[in-house]
Amino acid sequence: MFKLSALLTYAVIACSCASQSKGEFIPYYQVTTQKPYDDVLAELEIAIAENNFRVTGHSRVGKVIRERGTADFPDYDTLQFCNLTHAKTILQMSPATIRYMPCNVVLYQDHGSTIVNIHLIPTDTDDEALKEFSVKMNETLRKIVDFAVAE
Repeated sequence: MFKLSALLTYAVIACSCASQSKGEFIPYYQVTTQKPYDDVLAELEIAIAENNFRVTGHSRVGKVIRERGTADFPDYDTLQFCNLTHAKTILQMSPATIRYMPCNVVLYQDHGSTIVNIHLIPTDTDDEALKEFSVKMNETLRKIVDFAVAE
């Protein structure tokens, strides 16, 4: 028992001393709504297109699980989307930003609510141009979600 306790103590100390590199934390924006799930999903697709992005992937995880035999499984979807002009701009500023692409939004049901969660681009950088671009892009991403959940 002592060895396990000592090991856990060491792990806690080691983790608390590790510093997080800039850009390692990916912020997100989450909204919960009572709006019907299918309506939110349809509105997300519209908002993505209206903001000049293209859906590059759509995973219907909940639907596939239901089709494989779990009839009462709730909806879970992920939409990936991109704008190549924006992608080119941010990648020219910082090749490491590829880890935030494509944009990713998830929605799911929980206790009768529809929850929408979108990854944002970190703004914790010393590069002012990159920070400005990221702030502007995050405003657009929030706008997409807000449009989809508006009742």
